[in-house]
Amino acid sequence: MGREAGQESSGKNRNRILLTVAIFATFFIYGFYETMKGPALPRIQMDFSVTEFQLGLLLATNSLGYLIACSYTASLARRISTKACLVLSLLIITVSGVFICFSPSYTALMLSFFFLSLGNGTLEVSQGVIAAKIFTKNTGTMMNIAHFFYGAGSTISPIISTSLMAARLGEQLLSWRYLYLIVLSWVLIPALLALLSRFEKHDRDNKKAYFISLIKKPELWLIILVLAFASVCELGIGAWMVNFLEKAYSYTGEQAALRLTLFFVCLTLTRLILGPAIDKIGLINSLVIVTLFAGILTVTGVLCGEPGTVLLILTGICMAPVYPTVMAVVAKLFSTEIDYAMTIMMTVMGMFVVVANLLLGGIIQLARHIFTEKYGEAGVGMAYAAGYLLLGVSCFGAFVFALILRSKKKKAGNLV
Repeated sequence: MGREAGQESSGKNRNRILLTVAIFATFFIYGFYETMKGPALPRIQMDFSVTEFQLGLLLATNSLGYLIACSYTASLARRISTKACLVLSLLIITVSGVFICFSPSYTALMLSFFFLSLGNGTLEVSQGVIAAKIFTKNTGTMMNIAHFFYGAGSTISPIISTSLMAARLGEQLLSWRYLYLIVLSWVLIPALLALLSRFEKHDRDNKKAYFISLIKKPELWLIILVLAFASVCELGIGAWMVNFLEKAYSYTGEQAALRLTLFFVCLTLTRLILGPAIDKIGLINSLVIVTLFAGILTVTGVLCGEPGTVLLILTGICMAPVYPTVMAVVAKLFSTEIDYAMTIMMTVMGMFVVVANLLLGGIIQLARHIFTEKYGEAGVGMAYAAGYLLLGVSCFGAFVFALILRSKKKKAGNLV
């Protein structure tokens, strides 16, 4: 009896380790390929001769697929299991690398990125559900450690991807095309780890009842708005910082990539160090503090011109805890409905990011037209600065909703 119990305990520990390593590896690779968009975008723009608005449309299309995937993943997971969804998402991501590499036109590239974003959306929800289920102790700390691996991938991505795009294999230049082909194939490693593990299936239940119950909870919508506004800033920095620094301050690709790397160094180290402090300060209190300072640093950094680049890098310290802390809040408040809560949350966040990318690309292109007529070539940098300011404003939006959430939960006597 005792031996059987020990074997069962050993099996559970092995399974937990496999799932944990799979989640950490997935976060690392996800961070790497999401961030390499930054160095790749100027090269994509040059190869296809597209405008800033078209770049924004590419990112918006990417976000649209993510949004669609998030809307169906919870239901799909209850049919085929969360683990199967995770593996499926990783296979989609691998195949999309082939499509991106061999895209013959900009339209084909947009469709390829759309397919990749379907995998990303399915991945985001399924790995979030698994993480929430296995990180039941010190949730804030463990979520921050998981996202530390995302930050680690993001940190090394700009420098490595910039170098790889300039590298040659024989006479063949790797370029951004083969970069995507190589990096997106890495996800087969966590896919194999996930296949070797076990994760319990959900009971089939009344989906409509779950959704109706959740959408009536104001705190869920406040959490969603905090995440949506903060994500616009974090994802925007990863996608636009390199282009901003190259166009506004005439940085080389390597110089701009280094600044983006330093941003992710701040983000990564903060996630590793601040996890226990966030559990002590309180999850929601932490969200209020970091979103406020992220907004201040972003806006001030843009207004200060090139010297303000240091502040833009330091924004990573403030942005770091937002996403994992929001995930920890959701895991605490909606533990029994985590998959449906994440579906609603990621879907709305996806809508915000779609609109923000279109708006950001549109603002830059319109401002570029206006400023270049008046200030010549210097107007290009001013246009990118105007677009980048939107990211700081978005942080302030996250701060306002975090403050409202804190007030509401404190009044109810269950501030987490």
